Amino acid sequence: MRMILPAAMCVAAILASPALAQSAPERVTRGNLVMENIPEIPGEVRERLRQYQNVRGAMFSDFAPDGGIYITTRFGETDQIHHVAQPMGARRQITFYDERTSGATIRPDGSGQFLFTRDVGGDEFFQGFLFDPEQSRSIQFTTDQIRNQGFSWSRDGRMIAWAAAGWGDADYTIYMADPADPTTAQEVLQGEGAMSPVDWSPDGSKLLIGRYFSINEARLYVLDIGEGTLTQINPDETNAYGAARFSASGDSIFVVTDEGSEFRRIMEIPLDGGEKRIVAEHDWDVQAMALSPDGSTIAYTTNEGGISEIYIINAASGERLPAPDLPVGLIGGINFSADGSLIGFTHSSAASPGDAWTYDLSWQELVRWTQSEVGGLDTSRFQTPELISYESFDGLEVPAFVHRPPGDGPYPVIVSIHGGPESQARPGFNAAFQYWQHELGAAVVVPNVRGSAGYGNEYVNLDNVFLRENSVRDIGALLDWIATQPDLDENRVVVYGGSYGGYMVLASLVHYSDRLAGGINIVGISNFVTFLENTAGYRQDLRRAEYGDERDPQVREFLESISPANHAHRITAPLFIIQGANDPRVPLSEAEQILAAVREAGGDPWYLVAMDEGHGFARQSNRDFQREAETLFLRDVLELD
Repeated sequence: MRMILPAAMCVAAILASPALAQSAPERVTRGNLVMENIPEIPGEVRERLRQYQNVRGAMFSDFAPDGGIYITTRFGETDQIHHVAQPMGARRQITFYDERTSGATIRPDGSGQFLFTRDVGGDEFFQGFLFDPEQSRSIQFTTDQIRNQGFSWSRDGRMIAWAAAGWGDADYTIYMADPADPTTAQEVLQGEGAMSPVDWSPDGSKLLIGRYFSINEARLYVLDIGEGTLTQINPDETNAYGAARFSASGDSIFVVTDEGSEFRRIMEIPLDGGEKRIVAEHDWDVQAMALSPDGSTIAYTTNEGGISEIYIINAASGERLPAPDLPVGLIGGINFSADGSLIGFTHSSAASPGDAWTYDLSWQELVRWTQSEVGGLDTSRFQTPELISYESFDGLEVPAFVHRPPGDGPYPVIVSIHGGPESQARPGFNAAFQYWQHELGAAVVVPNVRGSAGYGNEYVNLDNVFLRENSVRDIGALLDWIATQPDLDENRVVVYGGSYGGYMVLASLVHYSDRLAGGINIVGISNFVTFLENTAGYRQDLRRAEYGDERDPQVREFLESISPANHAHRITAPLFIIQGANDPRVPLSEAEQILAAVREAGGDPWYLVAMDEGHGFARQSNRDFQREAETLFLRDVLELD
């Protein structure tokens, strides 16, 4: 196995490489940023970006016992937890860490305490903390150097359950504890694979456990905590499962699943093996689901061509209840209040970066709690993108969102490719897109190439293993489509993407450098074999389910044959590589090896590493510099004034 070096050693290793010593440009270190070939940032670039970079959103977390709500938002370097006492009231900051925090999850015992998580430097080794508002202090109840996830409160709030794994561990262990007293932590299950708690039974005697294999396959189990027995639900079925909750009686579960359907829907599954019931279904995926505390009401969202819709139904009958009428956009984080009278959620759109809302079920009253800042920008200019589809090489229709700038064109084009790959580009607020449109005069085209989620099981499986490069050919077909558009300039096209989208950038440059002005690869995979060998152990099997198992000689040969690092001589268009040194998903070595390969082939990439970041930049100062450097690169390769 090829071993991954620690971040600092990786940086040092490439500087000492004999192959690079003769041609490598000066490597410059500024604070926690390490860079090559990036020019000085002109003051006017920094100043114009300032407004767009100071756009901030507010994400709904939970209802506070005093009638207010908790949100996460950023007023410094990172997202922190804030309390809002009333609609449009002041945001009072609660946590004050240099590192990002998750949202607050209220302890359901009336104490006002809440759970949150925090990692260090983007390493994703999340730790659990209990915040006590009476003492204004936090207690860490998990163990350092361990990744913790899947935190779930018991109904009475006495205990919390979660899953934990070390860097090289493929199997998660399930723990439970009173988080106010970390010494009470006890192991309740030595799990297999990516197992996590999902819910507690109403009487607290059982845990609903989920095991994730891939976007197409998961399993559900009921763990009897006292007996230590684990019973699989639907043992004869292979399905995908999303959100799952015990019913009020504890005799059944409500679950989002694709069982018997091309799309995900809500089913009720009796635990005694009785007849299953379809509770809600659509011609699109049910995306998220929340069950009221008394089990009588379900709120859920659907993903309808990238747009969110919210529904509220009677859990027993499936009867639709009045639901809020929201502007076109995206909905996330749905949650019921403790008494079940309110639903809280986050709503964002192309013109709004995200705010916290509540809906009163009895009064059918929709209330906006926050109005996040947009840097003083005129949001009337921010338009919902056009949804188009184009035909790929094999006749497949590929959907894409097109953001056009003001003016007549022909516009330069930035093709933004999402990560995942089991993800989906959706028309939410994106400050970078707005900047590119209104300040650089570029059109932004955002495709959902084959393998994207949201369009059914068949579509999401069209890029698996040996079909991988068919998604790259979708980008070639998109370049063909761009060439037919009179307002788009086919000679000035840049590809841009992160994570799997970063691989797509590199692969597009391998195949289409003669048709591209350049590419920006952010935390992207450059060699599937080294990626699978060096990604964190708790992720390896999950990624093998998508990309293929590199331990199989036939699969390994194929993955090597399509890996961009092995074809770097074909990357002749300008390249910008951006990476977080602490990334546990796509390690720093992926960036270093594509940098070395392209340079050895005669290229001269731009390069940026943040030593205090992981899978993408979370700190505002680092994001600011990233956007400034990207702007210079785009100006250069797109020949912008």
